[in-house]
Amino acid sequence: MKIRELRPEEQYPLELFLLADPNQKLVEDYIGRGECFVAEEEGSILGEYVLLPTRPETIEIVNIAVAEHCHGKGIGKKLVNDAIKRAKERGYKTIEIGTGNSSVGQLALYQKCGFRIVGVDRDFFIRHYDEEIYENGIQVIDMVRLSQDL
Repeated sequence: MKIRELRPEEQYPLELFLLADPNQKLVEDYIGRGECFVAEEEGSILGEYVLLPTRPETIEIVNIAVAEHCHGKGIGKKLVNDAIKRAKERGYKTIEIGTGNSSVGQLALYQKCGFRIVGVDRDFFIRHYDEEIYENGIQVIDMVRLSQDL
């Protein structure tokens, strides 16, 4: 498996983006402003992430997803570590990521990759999403914000 930047002539793997973020309007907005990277094996895209500069010396992973049939194979961890490596190479001092309050697997993964919880954006998913979202039997209401110094 290799991780590479999506080429300009390629279509975004929208179905993967929507696994991580069901708001297509938001997805289309940030993929237009960020850089998309894909995990590929034998011509098939297995995962993706988007890096988006947010403030001076700060970049954020705004969407990260792995195809459902590939869950549990370490691809998510490889994507997160690749994002960290690219952010360092580009001279960023901080990398951030956010996830839903109910995303227990993602919260564990991000902390294993060196991120620390820095805050909670209360009611984020109530404000930005028209329909209720449930994950792990829990309503997704708040955005948990994590950060890592590079």
